[in-house]
Amino acid sequence: KDSDILAAFRVTPQPGVPPEEAGAAVAAESSTGTWTTVWTDGLTSLDRYKGRCYNIEPVAGEENQYIAYVAYPLDLFEEGSVTNLFTSIVGNVFGFKALRALRLEDLRIPPSYSKTFQGPPHGIQVERDKLNKYGRPLLGCTIKPKLGLSAKNYGRAVYECLRGGLDFTKDDENVNSQPFMRWRDRFLFCVEAIYKAQAE
Repeated sequence: KDSDILAAFRVTPQPGVPPEEAGAAVAAESSTGTWTTVWTDGLTSLDRYKGRCYNIEPVAGEENQYIAYVAYPLDLFEEGSVTNLFTSIVGNVFGFKALRALRLEDLRIPPSYSKTFQGPPHGIQVERDKLNKYGRPLLGCTIKPKLGLSAKNYGRAVYECLRGGLDFTKDDENVNSQPFMRWRDRFLFCVEAIYKAQAE
């Protein structure tokens, strides 16, 4: 259906496993399937919610590799959640005994799902107004190393970046509130760094 999310997986089945079986296993495990039949399967309409492997094509020039095309009903996914989308499709499918290798090659997201993403709360003009920077690209960086700095040294790195001419810095995706650098401590040192850099 036009409303389905479509995924193309490159699958390499284990010897003796038919490609159709491998594709069906990927579709099931990334939607309603589990490793065994459970009594709660009867409490829902699995046919309505399961992913379907609707086509398998051999990969030209590659032995025992196939593209498995899987369609997922839109109701399987939380609106506006990239995390849920990718956790559902690729978060639990790479450990099959039936597969020697698996890779997500392509993904088609229908406009009806894309529209559920609200985007950032404001655009580039608001950022420029806040920074009072116009007529040139905004320059920023991600503080490195991504893990291991103390909150104080993280703040120092932010200060040096801003003092050196950058407009902003950002946390690496792995930075949260780890024992060596709690969020609140990092925040306070970063605020101090920003005020110090602005005053110079």
